[in-house]
Amino acid sequence: MADRKNSEAVPTRHSNAIPPPSFPTHNSPRTWFITQALSPMAIRLIRLLLAHGDYVVACLPPHDLDNEVISGEFRELADECRNPSSGRYKDREGWKDRIRGIRCDGRFMGQCGAAVAEAVHVFGRIDIVLCCSSVAVVGSVEELGGGAGGKTPNLLSQNLVRDQFETVFFSQVNYIKAALPQLRSQRTGHILALSSIGGHIGMPGMPIHTAATWALEGYCDSLAYEIAPFNIKVTVVQPNTEVQTLSNKIIFAPSMPEYDAAAEASAIAAAQASAAAAAAETQGPGGDNLSAADLIEAPTPSLREMLNRVLDLYGENVGFSTTAVAATPSVASPSVVSPAASAASGPSSTTASAAPTVRYPRLPTPALDRLVLETVHALAAIGGHENPPTRHIVGFEATTSVQDKLKTVSEELEDFVEASLSVDIFDSELKKEAREGRAAQLAAEAAAESAAQLAVELE
Repeated sequence: MADRKNSEAVPTRHSNAIPPPSFPTHNSPRTWFITQALSPMAIRLIRLLLAHGDYVVACLPPHDLDNEVISGEFRELADECRNPSSGRYKDREGWKDRIRGIRCDGRFMGQCGAAVAEAVHVFGRIDIVLCCSSVAVVGSVEELGGGAGGKTPNLLSQNLVRDQFETVFFSQVNYIKAALPQLRSQRTGHILALSSIGGHIGMPGMPIHTAATWALEGYCDSLAYEIAPFNIKVTVVQPNTEVQTLSNKIIFAPSMPEYDAAAEASAIAAAQASAAAAAAETQGPGGDNLSAADLIEAPTPSLREMLNRVLDLYGENVGFSTTAVAATPSVASPSVVSPAASAASGPSSTTASAAPTVRYPRLPTPALDRLVLETVHALAAIGGHENPPTRHIVGFEATTSVQDKLKTVSEELEDFVEASLSVDIFDSELKKEAREGRAAQLAAEAAAESAAQLAVELE
C-alpha cells in the first residue's frame, strides 16, 4: 500500500487520533455491495463512499428495517439523499442516484441472488463485496441450550446458536456465493469480510459468536486460494470485538446462577491474590501495615455485566424473533426489561427470565465515531486495492492483543513438541533411526563446513 503514503503528517502507532480517510487509486467510481447497511458503522462508511463518488448497494434485512430503533439512522441518511436541495444537505447532491437500497434477508439464497442481479442491472458491475452482518449472542455454552443435569432444555436459547451462525456465517456465505459468478465474469473483484479479533482470541461469555467468527475466517482463507486465478481478492478485516458488538444487536441468553457464582468467586480470588501481593510490598521496613483486605478492589465484572451497564445508559430493548418454536409458556415470549428497571435491579436483571433479552446500543454520536471510524477508514482504504492484505487488524490495541495471543500459542507449541516426542512410538526403533539419521546429517553438515573453512584458509 505504498501508493497511499504521502508527505502529510501521519499519527504514530500509539496515537489516539482517528486516521484521515484515504482511498486506493482507481480510474473510475467503484460499486460497493454491502450485505448489512443498517449498523452505525455501515452508515458512516456509506457516507464516506458517496462523498468520494462511489456507488453503493445497501442490503437491508427486512426484520431489522421494520424496527425503528435499528433502522432510524439509515432512514435519516435516505432522507438526506432524497432532499439535498433543502439547503442543509447541499453536499449530498447526486447521492440518491448512486445508492440503491434492497430489502434482502441473507439467510435465503434466492434473495441474495436477486439482490446481486439488481445491483448489476442498476450499476453494471460489482467491485467490492463487504460482508458485515453481525449480531452478538452473549451466554456460556450451557446457557445457550441448557438441558444439562436433567434440566429442561430452553428451545429459544438453543436456537440462538443456529441464529448466530445464520447471521455471522451462513448469510455471508450466501452473499459470496451469489456474487462469485459476476466477479468471475468480470475477472476482477474484492471480497471484504468484516470479522473481529475474536477470530484469534476466544472470549468467555461469547463462545458461539467466537465459533461463528472462526468459521467465517476459515472459509475466507480457503476461498482466497480458490478464486485467486480469477483475479478476485479476499481480505479479512479484524477490529476489536466491541466494534461489532456495540454497533449491532446484542442478545442475552438466560443466565445460570451457577456461572454467576463461579465468575464472582474467581474474580474475588484474583483480587485477593493481587491485594496480598501488593500488601507484601507495602509492609516493608517502616511501611504502613495495611492488610490485604484493605487493598482488595471490587471484582472485575463479567462480560454480561459490562455490556448491561453500557446498555443501561445507552441502549434500548428491541423486538425479538427466532426460528424456535416455543415448547412451553415459560419460553413463549422474550424478556423485555426497561433500562430504568434494569439499572435498579442491577446487571443481572435479565437472568430471571426464561427467554433471551434483545437490546440495541444507542451510543452518543461522538462515542460511536470514536468506536467505529478507524474501522470505517480501514475498509475505505483497503477496499478495491490492487494488492490488498489477506488479513488486516485494525488499531494498535487490537494488534497488541493478537500478538500476545500468538506469543502464547508459540509457547504452547514448544510444549506440544516436547509432549509429542515423549509418546511411546518414539521409544521404539523409530526413535533410534531418527536419532541416527539426524546425527549423520549433522556430521555431514559439520564436515562440509570444516572443508569450506579449510579451503578459505588455504586461499
